[in-house]
Amino acid sequence: MLSEADDPLVNGKIPSTEGRDPAYFSYYAMLQHQKVYAVEASQMAEKMRKLVETANAAESDGLAKNAFLKDKIEVIQAKIEDPDLPIPKVDTIISEPIGVLLIHERMLESYLYARDTYLKPGGTLFPSTGSIFLAPFSDAALWSETMGKARFWEQPSFYGVDLSALYSDAKDEMFGNFDPRTLIAQANPGGYVVDFYTVTMEELQDMTIPFIWQASYTGIIHGIAGWFDLHFSPPPSVPSGNTIAMSTGPAAERTHWQQVRFLLKEPLAVNAEAEIMVGEGQLTNPTIPLTSIYSLDFNRRRGKWRLHEQTYNYNYYPQSDNLFRPEYNCLYEPEHPLDTTVV
Repeated sequence: MLSEADDPLVNGKIPSTEGRDPAYFSYYAMLQHQKVYAVEASQMAEKMRKLVETANAAESDGLAKNAFLKDKIEVIQAKIEDPDLPIPKVDTIISEPIGVLLIHERMLESYLYARDTYLKPGGTLFPSTGSIFLAPFSDAALWSETMGKARFWEQPSFYGVDLSALYSDAKDEMFGNFDPRTLIAQANPGGYVVDFYTVTMEELQDMTIPFIWQASYTGIIHGIAGWFDLHFSPPPSVPSGNTIAMSTGPAAERTHWQQVRFLLKEPLAVNAEAEIMVGEGQLTNPTIPLTSIYSLDFNRRRGKWRLHEQTYNYNYYPQSDNLFRPEYNCLYEPEHPLDTTVV
């Protein structure tokens, strides 16, 4: 996350690691800081503590290992929201609180709690901001495959059991990497930015993402694709510093996080450049833990998808194909720009 070992943003300061992967974050953070507080609720904390204890053992005992960890890391097995944790105000908080479409798994709330409770004024958050991107895509094969599987649940009598109540649920979202060349329009410029330095708990509960898309091709929209970018930046109080970006988009290197494709129940035909799509997507957090709902409304197309109900599709593998043409994906370029008069 940092490009220089002597970055003044973190060097010699006190960090806290919270959430998933605290062991990795702790070992990295201690290279840059005087003291690390690693907060982990699962049994992984015991494994971390075992490594730290061997580092703190006396050399005369012959048990000392990983001397570079000595007196650097304090492991705290607890949830960050637990009261009265032995953690002072820290200079930096490092966490991996994100999921599909940035907010799935609802760990951002814990991240903000740590920020509000333990971060010093002017302290640093890694990650610092996240941007959510949405774009329409065309994939007739995926839509037909999904519909074909869904047809099974349309049966009114499967050995005497009426399965039709599940038909609608069987054709919702699709997770997995996909070919960026299936996008029929560019994503919302700049994305929908969530600034972890300033966003509030209330704002996380209900986010409305406006978008305006202009189709680059004539074709059929089978659904909406979504992904996110992360930025690791200095706090506003630091006028200079390095910013590192990471993308989970379809054109970027693959990461731990998948993109998501929300399939429309009824595909939508659009003409290149002539069709401007205006609408909004809404991310809400109902009372069910670890659950988020994505709702979409544009051009008389509406949908609602639950991000925790994930179906994966891995039929795309990046290839360097210089002979690719849009029509291979049933996307058709306009013969003439719309402002050109054809005689």
